[in-house]
Amino acid sequence: MEDESVARPDRKTIIFFGNSLTAGMGLEPEQAFPARIGEKIDSLGLDYLVVNAGISGETTASGESRISWLMREKVDIFVLELGANDGLRGIPLSETRENLQAIIDTVKNHNPDVKIVLAGMQIPPNMGPEYTAEFRSIFPELAEKNEAYLIPFLLEGVAGNPKLNQADGIHPTEEGQRKVAQNVWTIMRPIL
Repeated sequence: MEDESVARPDRKTIIFFGNSLTAGMGLEPEQAFPARIGEKIDSLGLDYLVVNAGISGETTASGESRISWLMREKVDIFVLELGANDGLRGIPLSETRENLQAIIDTVKNHNPDVKIVLAGMQIPPNMGPEYTAEFRSIFPELAEKNEAYLIPFLLEGVAGNPKLNQADGIHPTEEGQRKVAQNVWTIMRPIL
């Protein structure tokens, strides 16, 4: 069995940087969508190290504060999945936008050739229609500004479906994570 921690100069690295959706809260790590993407990559014989850097409860501010530490190693593809906790907490949208941009800037500064994939997110309408609409628009706007790839809505086909979410109605079940992986794979496969 190969030691995954041994760096190989030809191996490329994908970091999934996010919150509980990336971490796979309530599930085993191998059931979370980054592990599912890793399985698809391995099945194609591609040489990538997939790193799940998801932390439950992460906001864009806490992500921004830890991103430099994570950039000590070379990164080829960076999947940014943050913002949902900001939206659910009603954090000012200008802060969310600034923090996401700061994360993208840090990643690009450390890895000029990195390909960035931004996971679009939507929130329930309880913060009001203006907040909800502006929140949704942050992701395509940042993707365009930064020439990043966009997953239009990470939870497409999963959000609001009780069969695909855990009892909290927010976190995908194992089957829900498979669907999220399909949403991500649709955008990632051409990049790989």
